[in-house]
Amino acid sequence: MTTQTVDQQKLREALDGARRVHQEATESGSKLDITRGKPCAAQLDLSESMLDILKAGDHRTEAEGDLRNYSPTTGLVELREIFAPLLDVPVDQLVVRDNSSLALMHQCLAASFFHAPPGGEGTWLGQTVRFLAPVPGYDRHFTVASELGVELVPVPMTDEGPDMDVVERLVAEDATIKGIWCVPKYSNPTGVTYSSQTVRRLAEMSTAAPDFRIYWDNAYAIHHLRDTEAHLDSILDACAAAGHPDRAFVFASTSKVTFAGAGISFFAASPANVQWYVERDGFRSIGPNKLSQLQHLRFFRTTEGVVAHMQRHREILEPKFDAVLRQLEEDLGGLGIASWTDPAGGYFVSLDVLPGTAARVVALAKEAGVALTPAGATFPYGKDPEDQNIRIAPSMPTTDELDRAMRVLTACVVLAAAEKLGVAS
Repeated sequence: MTTQTVDQQKLREALDGARRVHQEATESGSKLDITRGKPCAAQLDLSESMLDILKAGDHRTEAEGDLRNYSPTTGLVELREIFAPLLDVPVDQLVVRDNSSLALMHQCLAASFFHAPPGGEGTWLGQTVRFLAPVPGYDRHFTVASELGVELVPVPMTDEGPDMDVVERLVAEDATIKGIWCVPKYSNPTGVTYSSQTVRRLAEMSTAAPDFRIYWDNAYAIHHLRDTEAHLDSILDACAAAGHPDRAFVFASTSKVTFAGAGISFFAASPANVQWYVERDGFRSIGPNKLSQLQHLRFFRTTEGVVAHMQRHREILEPKFDAVLRQLEEDLGGLGIASWTDPAGGYFVSLDVLPGTAARVVALAKEAGVALTPAGATFPYGKDPEDQNIRIAPSMPTTDELDRAMRVLTACVVLAAAEKLGVAS
């Protein structure tokens, strides 16, 4: 996104049309929702055959035996072999669990208060614990931290990832900073993929906390939208090469690959971290849902099967993202009151409006029946100091619904900017 100069004459000319769109939408009483990055029904249908893929008697693998019974496990090895190359992690350092990677992050964070992570000098209980939060960022990371009493320290995002000058300074001088939240590929919401230099600096930096952890939420690792796929270096390889093999926890899931409510999740880390996690998890559960894992194994069969499946997701999503970008350019291009990302993957478009107007845009949209993610949601504690960022989630609506929602959204951006600047038509 780039900084622009407001063209007040063009803004003035756009006002009448914006008022008309807003009024018509308000009077129509229609309700549209572009708040969260949920897969649409067509995407969920891609995995429909997985529901009955297991027939009576199909409940065994050679490595695991009878999957209907109890047994602690790191997950089906055949499934780990399929996904390890996609996540760029070794098979024997990958653990497969149930549907929510967010649950794994919560579990690792909570467990650290009672069981010192490898390299740590003690548990976190009774300590002040802070995590760095690149902004704009993923609201659920922030709420997990807040739920567990972890303070959040915002750091700005750049086109290459978090501002590493700021990150390196903070972690070197403050031992209470125990970690950093990262969505390293097609970041939520900006779509940024961390550069090789950023990955290397994260791995190499000196930290005052010996048990500092990178929570590497690679949620969109295989969610490409364009022919050119972004490259992300392996954080585990980088940390091992830097002499900090225990620094990173890697998370991922199939929540937006198969079924959001019935997928599988992944944890990857150094051997010491994996042992620490599996031991903690062994007290929480007797083991994951291995029949669900078997469904995924039978459905995908190979790594190439996952890649082909994700191409079908792209065919559904790419036109929706194109529709969002087209409407933003048609209605706001050249006005100088907004800028936005053009992501190569992931689930969101990040829109920056005139500072001081994001909350007003969201309120105006609500009046017209369009639900947006609350202004400030992409910042810790819901507080965007510039009141500027709005996250757009194109996946769930139909293309027609998306077109109508975007016309209302862009109209609200114009109206809020005109109010802020005192521009009248």
